Amino acid sequence: MDFAPFDKRNYPVLSVEDGYGEWAATYEGTVLDLMDIRLLKRLRVDWAGARRAVDLACGTGRIGAWLKSQGVGALDGIDLTGPMLDKARARGIYATLKQGDLGASGFEGGAYDLVTENLAQEHLPSLTPLYQEAARLLRRGGRFICVGYHPFFLMQGIPTHFDRASGGSVTIKSHVHLMSDHVHAATAAGLTLAEMEESLIGDDWIALKPKWEAWRHRPVSFAMVWIKA
Repeated sequence: MDFAPFDKRNYPVLSVEDGYGEWAATYEGTVLDLMDIRLLKRLRVDWAGARRAVDLACGTGRIGAWLKSQGVGALDGIDLTGPMLDKARARGIYATLKQGDLGASGFEGGAYDLVTENLAQEHLPSLTPLYQEAARLLRRGGRFICVGYHPFFLMQGIPTHFDRASGGSVTIKSHVHLMSDHVHAATAAGLTLAEMEESLIGDDWIALKPKWEAWRHRPVSFAMVWIKA
């Protein structure tokens, strides 16, 4: 579903490439670990057992750096946006970095123990290419970790957004994917759900974002672990 019917803020809408290209300079000071890394820490995944991994929509390499800190081996990455890739490249943690579509990475099929995608699926018109590509890349028994902005939170009218250096807030084109949409796309690609976690707005969030008291107890993000049989 397109996000527009749920939009309550009416920020100017940018394309994914333009939006993240502009946001790259301040992205890491905006996204909180509570949104995603806290969820990753709760997953029962043998990170150090992943000898080869792919970071789809790798952005600035923020999640890639966390993966490497957990013992993940050789790490490849792909992102649509040049300025985000510049940040990722500067970290020196990726064996290979590509600019392109996460649904058609061109990386070797059946070669990876771990595939990750973090806070990007809400910008995809369809989840099918993401799950098909993850399944193609994984070896048998490999895991795909999908971390996303919760559809419930999007449906409350709060999109992915950032403040421009010149002033004013903008958002990036978004789509609402229900949890059932993930299940349909993943199972069609031959993946099986092994684990799922959700993050709720609580005291820790509100301490950093006091205005989010209105969203207390609402789910803001989720993580799914899918296995290729």
